[in-house]
Amino acid sequence: MEEIFINDKEKYLKENYPFGGTPSIPELTSEIVCYHCNKIYKVGDYKVFKEDGIEYIYCPSAPECDGTIIDWIPLG
Repeated sequence: MEEIFINDKEKYLKENYPFGGTPSIPELTSEIVCYHCNKIYKVGDYKVFKEDGIEYIYCPSAPECDGTIIDWIPLG
């Protein structure tokens, strides 16, 4: 697994958000809790890792935490 550093996290998230369309994309400043590590983060703190040629949006605690965007629970 190789970490990919993203310069424009808002643009990347809009272009690679795996659920629905643009209206459901959370703001980068929105708080989420990761279901795997139970820590609270801002959406914009996400990390991207490439594995077998596919890029995945991970928890900010990755690689220690294996939670991905599907494991994030919005706060509030």
